[in-house]
Amino acid sequence: MEFKQIKPKKIYEEVSDALHDAIRLGQLKPGDRMASVQQLSENFQVSRSAVREALSALKAKGLIDIRQGEGTYVRQFEPDEIAFSFPAAILMNQKDVNHLLEVRRIMETGAAAAAAKRRTKEDLEKMKEALNDMKAANGVEELGEKSDLQFHLAVAESSQNPLLTNLLLNVSDLMQETMKETRRLWLFSKQTTTERLYEEHLEIYQAIVDQDENRANAAMLYHLQKVEAVLHQYFHEKEPKG
Repeated sequence: MEFKQIKPKKIYEEVSDALHDAIRLGQLKPGDRMASVQQLSENFQVSRSAVREALSALKAKGLIDIRQGEGTYVRQFEPDEIAFSFPAAILMNQKDVNHLLEVRRIMETGAAAAAAKRRTKEDLEKMKEALNDMKAANGVEELGEKSDLQFHLAVAESSQNPLLTNLLLNVSDLMQETMKETRRLWLFSKQTTTERLYEEHLEIYQAIVDQDENRANAAMLYHLQKVEAVLHQYFHEKEPKG
């Protein structure tokens, strides 16, 4: 069995990840002013240049605003920004993730049922291609994430409802961010494997092939509930123990 090489993280990446977690978990809330570079440097016991690099990385992701002469602030997530292009990483805390999961559940279960009713031969080929790519990824997570998103978008397109497809495309950046997080967590879960993740997608596909609307809806719901469970477990484990 081959394992991909693990690259050691740079110091600024460790700081960036720690601050990102604090934002995601609500320890730093939208609108909060962050500690100064000097204070962060002392808290993390790293150089000020490492802190500045970490803050630049968070700004590039759209998580913070650095205001000259005023300080650094956590950005506010605005749902109406979904209609425009913006960094996927702005989806940052548990509440925002829950909102996205609810939107996905409402849209994608309906899309799966509609796909079972209206899918074409070409639609099935797109889904099958995404499934094949997912299986061939074999632990290469970038490929796994890409094929995962491709499958879900192919299901939406199979509904033959352009409004539904566009809605899903508008949140696809956010979906990709949570898929990336979920797949990473999935691999470290004792209860699940990449093979099981593939099988869940295969069950959705087979129901659509059989034109069974109820089964397609149920298979998609089951899959998304498993996704939610993995993310909720992650947030629970990351909560500070009091």
